[in-house]
Amino acid sequence: MGKKSILLIVLLAGSHFAFAQEEKAEEKETKTDYSEAIVLVDVWLDAMQKYDELPGISAIALKDQEVVWKGAYGQSNPGEGLAMETNTICSICSISKLFTSVSIMNLYEDGKLRLDDRVEDVLPGFDLQQQYELSGPITIRNLLTHSSGLPRENAWSHWTDPEQEFPTKQQVLDKLNSQQTLYPSSTYFQYSNLSMALLGYIVEEVSGQEYESYVEEHILNPLSLDDTRPDMPGDLWGGQLAVGHSYETFEGKQDPVEMFDPNGVTPAAGFSSTVEDLADFAAWQFRLYDAEEEEILHPATIKNMHNIHWMDSDFGTSWGLGFAVYKGPDGKKWVGHGGHCPGYKTTLMMNPETKMAYSVMINSSNPNPGKYARGIHGILSEAGSIEAADEDLAEELKEYAGYYQGEVMKSTSYVGTWGNKLVRMGLPSSNPGEFSKYRRVEKDHFVRIRDNGEDGESMRFIRNEDGEVVQMKYYNNYISEKVELN
Repeated sequence: MGKKSILLIVLLAGSHFAFAQEEKAEEKETKTDYSEAIVLVDVWLDAMQKYDELPGISAIALKDQEVVWKGAYGQSNPGEGLAMETNTICSICSISKLFTSVSIMNLYEDGKLRLDDRVEDVLPGFDLQQQYELSGPITIRNLLTHSSGLPRENAWSHWTDPEQEFPTKQQVLDKLNSQQTLYPSSTYFQYSNLSMALLGYIVEEVSGQEYESYVEEHILNPLSLDDTRPDMPGDLWGGQLAVGHSYETFEGKQDPVEMFDPNGVTPAAGFSSTVEDLADFAAWQFRLYDAEEEEILHPATIKNMHNIHWMDSDFGTSWGLGFAVYKGPDGKKWVGHGGHCPGYKTTLMMNPETKMAYSVMINSSNPNPGKYARGIHGILSEAGSIEAADEDLAEELKEYAGYYQGEVMKSTSYVGTWGNKLVRMGLPSSNPGEFSKYRRVEKDHFVRIRDNGEDGESMRFIRNEDGEVVQMKYYNNYISEKVELN
C-alpha cells in the first residue's frame, strides 16, 4: 500500500472520529433541560394531593435509562403520620399481569410452549365449560390478549368479601367446572383476571417451578427489583408498605382497608412494588429496544409484546401480548397497564418511541392515577419549548415566582420561571400542561403569549414600600396576594 493511500485512510478515519465527536457534543448540547418543568410538576402534584384529598401519592418520570424526576406527597400511613416516599410499597394489582406475561414469553423463547397451544393441553386442570359448539380453541395467545371469552373473574367472590379471603390456586381450579365461557374464543375483548391467573398456573406447569420462584429467578433478581414481590409483604404493612384506603364514602371519608393475601390470584393481581422499581422495569424494556443481545427476553420479543395483537371490532380497545396498547394524548403509541386492588390504584405508562415512562401509586381506591401520569407528561413535554434566559434576567424573574391567592374567592395560581419567560398555572388543574406563558414587556409588566404567538392580556406585579413583590394583577382588575402555602 502506498503512502498516499495510507494518508487517505488516516484522514478519513480522523474525519470520521471528529464527526462522531461532533455528533456527541451536539447531542449533549440539545439535551432537554427539565429543571424548570420539574418545579411545576412538584407544585402541581403537591397541590393535587391536597385538592383531591389523596392519603398519599408517589410518582416517577423516566427518560430511557435516566430518572428525570420523582416525588411523593401525603402519607403512606395517616394513622401513624408516616410520609409517602418514592420507595413506599403499594399493591400494583393488575400491573402484576406484565410480570406473568414476561414469564410466559420467556418460556416461549425457551421452546417450552407455543402461543397457539390450547390451554387444556398445557394445563390439565382446565375444565371450564365451552358453551359455544363452534368456538375456536382457547389458546395462550387468547389469554394474553383477553380474547378467550372466559369470565372476568374466578368463581369466588373475593373482591367483595368483607374477610378478603382470596382463593388458592387449587380452589380456583376446583371451581372451573362450575363456570362457562361468555363468548366464543377470538370474538370479543373481555378483560379477565381469571385468564391471567391461569397463565400463572401454566408457568408453574411448564417450568416445573412455583410461580413466585420462577418470577423471582427470571425477572425480579436479574433486574434487581428488590422492592417488587409476587405477594403483599405483611411484615412491612403500615411501614414501608402503605396502608390502603377505600373509595370516598357518601360522608366524604376514605376508610383504611385491611391488608389482603392475593393467594391464587397472584399472577393476575398479587404483586407489590414501588414507583422506583417500576421505572427500572420500564428502563429494561427500553434497553431491549436497542439491544443486540438477550436480557431476559430477546429484543424482538418485547417489541412484539408491545404491538397490537387484538383489536375490538369497534376499534375502541386494542391489546398487545399482556400489555395495553393505545394511542396516547400526544397521538403516539403508548403501552403499559393500570392496577386497582382494595385500597390502592397504580399505573405504568410507557412510550416506546420517545422512551418516556411514568409510574404513579396511590394508597386509595378513589382517584385515577392515569390522570396524574398524564399531567406530569403534559408538563415535562413542554420543557423543549424553554428558551434560555441570560443570567441577569433569570435572576430578576425569580422574584416573581410563588403562589398568588385571591382575597375573595381564594382562587390560587402559581407563577414560575420558564427560561426567559414566566408561566402561570391555576390550581387545581386537570390539564397542567396547558399553562399560560408570559413575556416581559418592562419591569413588573408581562403579556400572555397566545397560541399564534401574538400578545394577549397583561399581567402586572405590585411591590410594597420595600420593593418586594406582594401582588399580581391580571385581566387589568383581578388582584391576587402573594402568599406562602404549605
